[in-house]
Amino acid sequence: MPPKTEAQKKAQKKYMEGVATIQVRTTEERRDAIKLHAEMQDESVNSFINRAIDETMERDQQTDK
Repeated sequence: MPPKTEAQKKAQKKYMEGVATIQVRTTEERRDAIKLHAEMQDESVNSFINRAIDETMERDQQTDK
């Protein structure tokens, strides 16, 4: 992979300033299952986890009413 250009580095830095990191601990087996599931859905692990959180929060809000 070629080295990043200065413009790419600047864009990545700007993007990362608006992103927070959450650490999740799980077993290796569960991690592998999550990764496999995400791949089967044709999405990244990060996208899958965010979608799962969004869907759960939406569902919980509907049941709280």
